Amino acid sequence: QVQAVESGGGLVQAGGSLRLSCTASGSIFSINSMGWYRQAPGGKQRELVARISSGGSADYADSVKGRFTISRDNAKNTAYLQMNSLKPEDTAVYYCSVRVPYGTYAYDYWGQGTQVTVSS
Repeated sequence: QVQAVESGGGLVQAGGSLRLSCTASGSIFSINSMGWYRQAPGGKQRELVARISSGGSADYADSVKGRFTISRDNAKNTAYLQMNSLKPEDTAVYYCSVRVPYGTYAYDYWGQGTQVTVSS
């Protein structure tokens, strides 16, 4: 079993910064990728924010490019999301996803989510 635990959410004014952390623990031999998703209020679908591979290659949603940076410490099984120049539309519950390989397939483990609220 694998657990993913997020931390670092909170309330911030527009233009401010927050740093989210996600640490994976449990029966882990290796991790393929780690990512951050978010779900905004009002029944919106969960969307990819950023994802980073084991080798450090990162992808970002267009809406956060230039403002958010994902990084990873493989030794600690931890991923970070540095969020700068936050906007009210970044308000959402942010979820961490950890992709663990099992032979020819992989499984995504999810954290419980952390609330990010950006006030205008």
